[in-house]
Amino acid sequence: MPIDEAAALAAEPRSGEIAWDHKDVQLYHLGIGAGIPATDPDELRYTLESRLHVLPSFATVAGAGAPGVISGLSMPGVEVDLARVLHGGQTLRINRPLPVEGRATATSRIAAVYDKGTAAILVLRTEVADAEGPLWTNDAQIFLRGEGGWGGDRGPSTRLAPPTGEPDQVVERAIREDQALLYRLCGDWNPLHADPDFAKVAGFDRPILHGLCTYGMTLKAVVDTQLDGDVTRVRSCSTRFAGVVFPGETLRIRMWRQDDAVRVAVSAVERDDAPVLADTIVEHS
Repeated sequence: MPIDEAAALAAEPRSGEIAWDHKDVQLYHLGIGAGIPATDPDELRYTLESRLHVLPSFATVAGAGAPGVISGLSMPGVEVDLARVLHGGQTLRINRPLPVEGRATATSRIAAVYDKGTAAILVLRTEVADAEGPLWTNDAQIFLRGEGGWGGDRGPSTRLAPPTGEPDQVVERAIREDQALLYRLCGDWNPLHADPDFAKVAGFDRPILHGLCTYGMTLKAVVDTQLDGDVTRVRSCSTRFAGVVFPGETLRIRMWRQDDAVRVAVSAVERDDAPVLADTIVEHS
């Protein structure tokens, strides 16, 4: 059996040093579509080193190491075909604002293994701390098609009740044709996002955008329109990847304001508002 639940959960955590500087932050921001218009003062906060602040979702790529979707597949008890792997969801919890330059220790482990029948879900937890204490915790839900059915725990439901009423704000964000190629430079080299032949093997007509790129674009939209551009107000951001995005499409981002949170739903405009991100919530101060 490709998934050995006991071995995966019993494996020792893996720790390693990560480091980043302003160039890594700027590349990430460009990778999620920042800098348009290039001279807009609000965009220069993401692109110009003298004004730079760090969007919290940078934590998903900090250190330029493989994100949870890739690194989780090399953990003990896990042996799967990369073409069967999808990123199912992501939860990021922020302890304090991310510095423009940093050095920290990242510790990763398989926090849970769930049997969904036709698929398995791994929850890879990565906790990051520097000399001053905890910085953030990332939980990546890794969806493994065809790897379930051993009779294990199905896990909790992550579905939220849908938001009620009309959204408080709706924005659209265009995705460049080369967006996935640029975002790959942040560290996720999965060929699904660049190689047409690999994409076809995985069941897609053409390469798809990284789910975490859509995640970052969405968080930026929330910060820019609901939090006065203040990245330090973000406390957490959770989402479920409900569908794929193709480079060249347009995201429609709907936002509902709540007490200390913003509910979000994201769809692909050109495909009749096909769902892209669901059960998405950004908690803030």
